[in-house]
Amino acid sequence: MNDARQLVSLCTENHLTISSCESLTAGLFTSTIASIPGASAILKGGLVTYFTPMKSVLAHVDVDLIQKYGVISEECAYAMAKNTRQIMDVDYCVSSTGNAGPDAWEEKPAGRVYCAIASKKTIQVYGFQCTGLSRNDVREHVVMQMIDILIQIIQKENICQKKK
Repeated sequence: MNDARQLVSLCTENHLTISSCESLTAGLFTSTIASIPGASAILKGGLVTYFTPMKSVLAHVDVDLIQKYGVISEECAYAMAKNTRQIMDVDYCVSSTGNAGPDAWEEKPAGRVYCAIASKKTIQVYGFQCTGLSRNDVREHVVMQMIDILIQIIQKENICQKKK
């Protein structure tokens, strides 16, 4: 929770807004951020696209991309973050997609996760393999990773901007 507080503080200080497009984490990232006082100043909202067709309907992920790569893929995470950042008109958007388990799906093992973070400058995708964790532990681990990575990206991008 301390990292979530740090993220809200960092975004507030830099006048930044965030959103999410969550499949695997099913709204847990957004809920975690919203639990912090002051989050309403930086969190515009989030999409929960747990059901595959909602990735296309809500986040405008191309159906052909989903058919070609599957929803548990770098490509899907990338499109989810990119499109939702534009839809929500925010500075940063995080996305999560994957398989929390317990069984393999789309030929991906349980615990396979892809997250992406989109800013106005770049989109970065991260892959994780979470082993030996329950479904909820996978989701919680992914949310903490997303928060940590987003903090690092914001610090890096905003330090560079302030020096210019």
